[in-house]
Amino acid sequence: MLFMVIERFKNGDAQAIGERFARDGRMLPAGVAYHVSWVDSAGGRCFQIMEAEHGDMLADWVSRWEDLVEFEIVPVVTSAEFWSKRRTE
Repeated sequence: MLFMVIERFKNGDAQAIGERFARDGRMLPAGVAYHVSWVDSAGGRCFQIMEAEHGDMLADWVSRWEDLVEFEIVPVVTSAEFWSKRRTE
């Protein structure tokens, strides 16, 4: 299952996030895969595509970052998958 993860940097502090990432990496638990990410031009939010069997698997990862980041996690499907399902209904 794919998830769009929207991270809002607490206090707009991208520096602290960058330092932790450089030191510790992404810190993903087993079974969670990172695909791609983008940061908004102001440097206050990050948008990531993650993959896991179910959303609960992201909880350990969130707990490792929630002191610096507020998370919104949205289950998503690709456009092709969405529209192919719509045609069969």
